Amino acid sequence: MGRWTDGLLAWGRARPWAVDGLLLAVAVGVALWGVHTDPYEAERQWWAYALALAGALPLWWRRRAPWAVMLACTVPVATLSVVAHFAMPQVQVTMVIAIYTLADRGRDWQRALVLGFAVFGNIFGTHSFGGALFSLLVSVGSFVFGSLVRELRRLAGVEAERARQAGLRAASDAARAVAEERARIAREMHDILAHAVSLMVVQAEAGPLVVHRDPERAIRAFDAIADSGRDAMVQLRRVLGVLKQDDAAPALAPQPRLAELAGVLQRVRDSGVAVDAEIAEAGPAEVQAAAYRIVQEALTNVVKHAGARHVTVRVAVRGDRLAVEVADDGAGPAPVPAGAGIDGRSGGRGLLSIRERAAACGGTAETGPRPDRRGYLVAAVLPLNA
Repeated sequence: MGRWTDGLLAWGRARPWAVDGLLLAVAVGVALWGVHTDPYEAERQWWAYALALAGALPLWWRRRAPWAVMLACTVPVATLSVVAHFAMPQVQVTMVIAIYTLADRGRDWQRALVLGFAVFGNIFGTHSFGGALFSLLVSVGSFVFGSLVRELRRLAGVEAERARQAGLRAASDAARAVAEERARIAREMHDILAHAVSLMVVQAEAGPLVVHRDPERAIRAFDAIADSGRDAMVQLRRVLGVLKQDDAAPALAPQPRLAELAGVLQRVRDSGVAVDAEIAEAGPAEVQAAAYRIVQEALTNVVKHAGARHVTVRVAVRGDRLAVEVADDGAGPAPVPAGAGIDGRSGGRGLLSIRERAAACGGTAETGPRPDRRGYLVAAVLPLNA
């Protein structure tokens, strides 16, 4: 039964002209039938049929002009009720539809006026108590039913707007998530490639210089190039592998841990830079990944820009925070003309990436010359409860 009713309602919503036509046909039929079966009139005058028809025909335009239709129906119906005796059937059907439509679609002042007129007219305009009560129930009931449909339509509109807003928020959240994921992948790709390529370039430049004078050192340089390339390939597969998953909820790409810094430090040593390191392997996975990338990017800058001979790496737990410091005895990233890099330094992206990674964990990062002006310092503080 429910499915049949839902189907009928859907059919009516899709074809309002058919519903209006059916209601008009019923109203016209009942109005003419009331004139024809009037027991008090021996002769059926043509004007009585005309008034009955005139009272019902305006219902065709009830959706477009409910107030005008209400007035157009009321005048002939009221005239027929006063002049003739056969008022009851056609008044109820025609006026029920008109009152319902106005209560559903009319303005507030129109609805209040019609309700007041219906109550006043039925109480004081009908001589019998039974007739007044019946007319009052029918007219007020039509108004209440129309008001109920009006409120249901308003609530449906509110729900539809709420659903639309929820859809917009979901789309906005999805777009923001995509942008954040793109930024994360861009940072990962930058850190991986910049570090590996920088070490490979340094080793490749040093190899030919010592290939005749110190073959063993040249071999170590080429081995370091191969190791850097292999490590970069492993990390790139780690980042890009998540993009190939077909699962509805793919797992996040495995993140590097602080324990893996040993390989990074060794490759920096192989490039000719002395490294002194103390690494505390502590903190949740996301904090360790951020610390790993910060150290990796700082060492990349050391190899690329600093011209340093010695670098100190410290990762230590201080209370509820993980402190990361990378200090070298070089000059730091060389300034470049404005607009050449994101943060005004060569390449630009590296130092900005350090600050972004720290901020993503709820921490902070600072970069600049050491206090004693004898090198460059990258320092970050990451909360362990991130």
